Amino acid sequence: MSNLVTASTLSAENISVWFGERQVLEDVNLVFPGNKVTALIGPSGCGKSTFLRTLNRMHELIPGAGLAGSVLLDGNDIYGPDADVVDVRINVGMVFQKPNPFPTMSIRENILSGLKLSGRKIQNADELVETSLRRASIWNEVKDRLNDQALALSGGQQQRLCIARSLAMNPKVLLMDEPCSALDPGSTRRIEETIGELSESMTIVIVTHNMQQAQRVSDQTAFFLADENIPGGVVEFGRTEDVFNNPVDTRTNDYVNGHFG
Repeated sequence: MSNLVTASTLSAENISVWFGERQVLEDVNLVFPGNKVTALIGPSGCGKSTFLRTLNRMHELIPGAGLAGSVLLDGNDIYGPDADVVDVRINVGMVFQKPNPFPTMSIRENILSGLKLSGRKIQNADELVETSLRRASIWNEVKDRLNDQALALSGGQQQRLCIARSLAMNPKVLLMDEPCSALDPGSTRRIEETIGELSESMTIVIVTHNMQQAQRVSDQTAFFLADENIPGGVVEFGRTEDVFNNPVDTRTNDYVNGHFG
C-alpha cells in the first residue's frame, strides 16, 4: 500500500542566468509537480546544473552570478523580498555529485549537522537520526556504527548518508546533481530505489548524464541544449516515455539515441 503524501509543487518561470557578462541560460520555464521525479538531461555545458542551483538559490554563492525570472515553491517566489534564503535551502535540499559528508563528524553528527547549523531545535535526536537513515535506505548498514567517522563508509554509503542528512531537514523538494556519477552499479541501484521511495513524500529533480537512469527513475524529462554563442535552454519537456520514445524535436531524438553529447 502506498504511503503517498501530497508534496509541494515547484516551478521556474522565465529563468535566465548570467555569470558576469556571459549569459548561460535563457528563458527556462518548467513545472515540477509534487510526488514526481523530473530528470534534467543534456550534454555538458548546457546549463543543467546551473539551472538546478537556481532552484534553491545556491547559484548566488558563485561570484558574478545574476538571475532574472521567478522560482515558485507552492506559489511563493523564493526570490521575493520576504523570502529567507536559509528557509529556502531548508525547504529545497540539495545532494551533490560527489559525496560530501563532514569528515570530522560521526555518522550521527552528520545527520544532525544541518539542524544545528541552522539553529533549529531537535526534539528527539535519536528518532530523527534513525528515521532519516531509514528513508535513505542505509539504516541497517550503519545502525551499529553511528559514532564512527562518516569517511569510514564506502562511496555509495557516503552518498546515501548525504541524502539522509538532507532528509533530516524535512525538505519539500530534493535536488540531486548527478548523485550516482561516481558510484558503482550496485550503489547506483540502491540510490535509484531510494529516489522512487522518496517521491512518495516529496518532489525530486535530478540532473543525470545516464539516459538509462533517466528512464528508470523519472516521470518527466527536460532536455537542455546550448550552442556556440547561444545560451542554454529547454528544447523539449514532457513525460519521460514520450521524450525518449516519441520526441518532437529531432535534436532530442539525436541526443537520447547517442548521436551526440
